[in-house]
Amino acid sequence: MTRKIYLEDIPLAEAWARLIAAMESVGLWGPLPGETVSLPEALGRVTASPVWAKLSAPHYHASAMDGWAVRARSTDTATETSPLQLAIPEDAKYVDTGDPLPVWADAVIPIENVQEIRELENSPVCKIEIRASVAPWAHVRAMGEDMVATELVLPSNHLLRPVDLGAIAGCGHTTVSVRRKPRVAVIPTGTELVPAGAEVKPGDIIEYNSLVLAAQVETWGGLATRWPIVPDDFDSIAAAVREAAQTHDLILLNAGSSAGSEDFSARVVESLGTLLVHGIAVRPGHPVILGMIDSPSQTTHDKRQAPLIGVPGYPVSAALTGEIFVEPILARWLGRAPTQPITLSAVISRKAASPMGDDEYMRVTIGKVGERVVATPLSRGAGVITSLVRADGIVRIPRFSEGLQAGDAVTVHLYRKPDEIDRTLVAIGSHDLCLDLLGQFLAERVPGMRLASANVGSLGGLIALKRGEAHLAGTHLLDPETGEYNVSYVKRYLPDTPTVLLTLVGREQGLLVKGGNPLGIRSLGDLAREDVVFVNRQRGAGTRVLLDYEIEKIGLKPESIRGYDREEYTHLAVAAAIASGVADCGLGIHSAAAALGLDFAPLFNERYDLAIPKAFFESSLLKPLLEVLNDSTFRGAVSQLPGYGVSEMGKVAAET
Repeated sequence: MTRKIYLEDIPLAEAWARLIAAMESVGLWGPLPGETVSLPEALGRVTASPVWAKLSAPHYHASAMDGWAVRARSTDTATETSPLQLAIPEDAKYVDTGDPLPVWADAVIPIENVQEIRELENSPVCKIEIRASVAPWAHVRAMGEDMVATELVLPSNHLLRPVDLGAIAGCGHTTVSVRRKPRVAVIPTGTELVPAGAEVKPGDIIEYNSLVLAAQVETWGGLATRWPIVPDDFDSIAAAVREAAQTHDLILLNAGSSAGSEDFSARVVESLGTLLVHGIAVRPGHPVILGMIDSPSQTTHDKRQAPLIGVPGYPVSAALTGEIFVEPILARWLGRAPTQPITLSAVISRKAASPMGDDEYMRVTIGKVGERVVATPLSRGAGVITSLVRADGIVRIPRFSEGLQAGDAVTVHLYRKPDEIDRTLVAIGSHDLCLDLLGQFLAERVPGMRLASANVGSLGGLIALKRGEAHLAGTHLLDPETGEYNVSYVKRYLPDTPTVLLTLVGREQGLLVKGGNPLGIRSLGDLAREDVVFVNRQRGAGTRVLLDYEIEKIGLKPESIRGYDREEYTHLAVAAAIASGVADCGLGIHSAAAALGLDFAPLFNERYDLAIPKAFFESSLLKPLLEVLNDSTFRGAVSQLPGYGVSEMGKVAAET
């Protein structure tokens, strides 16, 4: 069978237009029919028809107070200087809150405004004395005050809240008609996939896209059915899609949407129905498939159709495809408007190039630094699911733009509430595992507070402080001339910003090597060996500065080191490169080696500081962080990590 490349690569708006036209032609672009459910089952559902009051609420004239029911006109003469007495039961009757009024009464006098009169000490009340008149219908809940029988209580296409359930019950209903939940089949495909929890070997990929997609469907009001993993086989995939189309409103066929030799999704759609779109000018999510699947109905002799979305296999692409296509379809079927996230204006912290012909959805973290809201781009790889976990929102870069420059104004479509952004500390700079631990302690001690960090290297962090894009920056820059850490760099890059250098930890730097150190790598001199492949840190990283300083001392040229030009942005990324066999060694911290089961050859001790502009250092926002640094439990947790010293933690190393 001839393998097809993308049929086309069309704009998002055109892709939507094709899908909507196909669904409209078979009557699928509209709300689903209703079903009747009991009120306890109705929370979060959408009304399929209006709710009309069966009963008035209240359905009788009810006392709104504990007191005495009276005829208002009979109290007209009562004054403070001329009290009026009313006989019991002819002129007044006692009622509790909620009791029906006697048919002759039209007002209630609160019990605290009445003097009760008894003929004998323990006898029943025979009269009441009042010192003020009462207006008609005072302290009375008149029949229909809340709702009147036949009145509209709720319209159709209304998302039911807890208070709505009370209103429906209060006007006499025990059930309500709601939109049927859309049934969505989620079919993961791929011979390389293994279930979560299975033992993995090189080449295996843990399948979790179906978990994410199904959870999205449930969150948006649908019913998701997760299929078992289907191997990369045309007939097997076709059989799964054919079965799903018989009973489901929408099919999400995950992976196999590209143009590889084992990408069968487009061919399956063509064989079972109509292929509408293969390739959309969106990143991430470029190889999306849209189609309609024909299937015999299980209940009639007619054919039914179900839309199918071929979801890309990369996890970020899969999740964003859900947001772009699945949520609006489910919203339409449920009779509600598509979800519109809250937006926030921000400035982008660094340049972001973008493909000219594609709409790009770029993940960012957000923080309010001074009076500015700053958006920092996260990793843009389609396979980096943690970029969505860490993202505070999405910046949409329209097609045919040239991307963004640092400082450009952007609109962020938020994943979080705006008040969460106000409680976010932004740390940009050198990577260190202690920052993750610090963020965890902050979240535990101050619920709702977050530490959002971006790893751009020590110099990048100081530049971010200079631009007003961060509250603090991790830095460990060695001055070759003085042997001092950080001070000279802060003075150079932040000459007009009073800054506090607060020590976080002392760290061991050394060579990360494979377990057992099979090549016997023990010193920087070994990096010149032909059989050793090195992996480096990026320019501006404190570890890179340290490396360049130390190899110059021993007369080792960068060009003599195999792998010197391969750069990673974190210590863990260096460790991962070594663990995967891409490199034999790299310079980094001990805890990164321990995290991935590598050996470690210690070489240097360094001081890792937090550079904090004094204005932030003295602010209430930073106070919880400073308290955590002086907390013995946090210090104990850090000291358990390999290669860390906490004796100077929380101390001011210098002020500039």
